[in-house]
Amino acid sequence: MKILCDRILQDGKCLQNKILKVDSFINHQIDARLMMQIAQEFQHRFAQENISKIITVEVSGIAPAVMSGYLMNVPVVFAKKERPSTMDECFETNIFSFTKQKSYSFVINRNYLHSTDNILFIDDFLAYGNAGLGIIDLCRQAGATIAGMGFVIEKGFQQGRTVLQKAGIEHIESLAIVESLENNKINLKQY
Repeated sequence: MKILCDRILQDGKCLQNKILKVDSFINHQIDARLMMQIAQEFQHRFAQENISKIITVEVSGIAPAVMSGYLMNVPVVFAKKERPSTMDECFETNIFSFTKQKSYSFVINRNYLHSTDNILFIDDFLAYGNAGLGIIDLCRQAGATIAGMGFVIEKGFQQGRTVLQKAGIEHIESLAIVESLENNKINLKQY
């Protein structure tokens, strides 16, 4: 997605040769116009999948997921990173976040994930694939089908795509793929 790649190169920042910071337009301050274009691209790329629900994780995946859900006319559920005291029945799994360097519990209320659901998982980043593995586990607990996974940005050098493919996900779409962050320089796969 050229407009996204251009924006990453213009406003993204590289830290420590491994962190891509896009918080000025993707995951802290959000450029709503760009986010709508991202959602339109996800809608196009998953048009044949008969999606019944979009799942994401709090917090950074919510913006692209909600805009995509609006365009696809399907509900959006976000996995919470800890179980609230008001949630009685839930599906739960644990994942390790390399960004935060800690483990989280992902929980989804059992009322919002069913065996009849055909799920699209959307998130801001694909790095090592751990968030995706957590969603796969939650969906398997519910008996739901995962039609595909969409990522705004993929760190192609961190093998998350391979991890998710080995876990059985066939349809993975990334709108921008970072080939490397060596020497604090952002190198993107060209489309």
